[in-house]
Amino acid sequence: MSFIRKVLLIIGSGIAAYKALDLIRQLRRSGVEVTPVLTSAARNFVTPLSVAAIANCEVRESLFDLDEESLIDHIQLSRQSDLLVVAPATADLLAKMANGLADDLASTVLLATDKPILVAPAMNVRMWTHRATQRNVAQLKSDGVKFVGPAEGEMACGEFGLGRMSESEEIFEAIDQQFIAGKLSNKHILVTSGPTWEAIDPVRIIANRSSGRQGTEIAAALLKLGAKVTFVTGPVALEPPTNAAVVRVESADEMLEAVERTLPADAAVFTAAVADWRPKAFPSKIKKSRGSMPVLEFTENPDILATIASRSENRPKLVVGFAAETENVLANAKAKLKGKRCDWIIANDVSTESGILGGDENQPVIISVEDEKRFPRMRKSEFAQLLADLIAERLAKI
Repeated sequence: MSFIRKVLLIIGSGIAAYKALDLIRQLRRSGVEVTPVLTSAARNFVTPLSVAAIANCEVRESLFDLDEESLIDHIQLSRQSDLLVVAPATADLLAKMANGLADDLASTVLLATDKPILVAPAMNVRMWTHRATQRNVAQLKSDGVKFVGPAEGEMACGEFGLGRMSESEEIFEAIDQQFIAGKLSNKHILVTSGPTWEAIDPVRIIANRSSGRQGTEIAAALLKLGAKVTFVTGPVALEPPTNAAVVRVESADEMLEAVERTLPADAAVFTAAVADWRPKAFPSKIKKSRGSMPVLEFTENPDILATIASRSENRPKLVVGFAAETENVLANAKAKLKGKRCDWIIANDVSTESGILGGDENQPVIISVEDEKRFPRMRKSEFAQLLADLIAERLAKI
């Protein structure tokens, strides 16, 4: 399971090239692997040595490096990264991109890539507003190239206007949005969350301490990746994630019915703490009587996870369950993985001393038939993003 994101950063010429150094530093600090490509003119503003030192990676410059080109390096460079970023993107680079020109390594890589491209323009205000540049910009946007900036301000030439390259922090944010947006577009994912309430009588219930926080965070993380999320939730105090299709239920029977109506789905994540049993409900409130205790008759609730994972039709491509255990956590989770026929089980120690049930943190172990992945204790929001990335990675391979 790989979490490393890769950026190919093409550094064009211009005073703004110095901002690329700070951008590399921010990307690497966030865990992104950066491969830098310098245009020949960019060497006048930043040195290959400084770029290589900050990126901790060899700088690529020449289209005709025999050692690299023996491996058809410009093709490999164009395909091995997740995102190509051009910063600064000069008027010359934009013109080459818009017209399919490829006379150096940077422009050849841009023409050969099959990955998303983000550009941060930087040029004199007159060059930016020139009709030729604006035609090129319109063409690139039509081709799907994303832009960040330019900004308005004072320029190195002394003029003021639109054309300044965006600050490195803004470019970093745009890169982050490119990474998360669309990874699960056109995917429908079901998430169940919260507890179920099983009626004893019209007033009393049997429930559990699930807050629904982990399920809510997972649904929100999936939405950020562009998924269409149906969120089936038991009674909780939390607000559901914005833009999810929310279905509110109380009992296990209601939750199963809602889940069945939701299918088909590309993936299903069952975080809900579903009651294993339900009592035979009394039709009216049980009155307290001195010396007399009511007798509850229990019936086993449907196993929603096993029911969906065992389907022969409309089974989601990826079914993820949670195993909340207080002892023999891994052994019980592995037995549940096999017995319920799901693809992944996420084991949690919910013993009282762990503070996980109803809390803000989790210490998950993701178990599949192939392997077992342990993670350090982390906030539930952090685990939600990690899990969403894994789901996107898995669905892309199915």
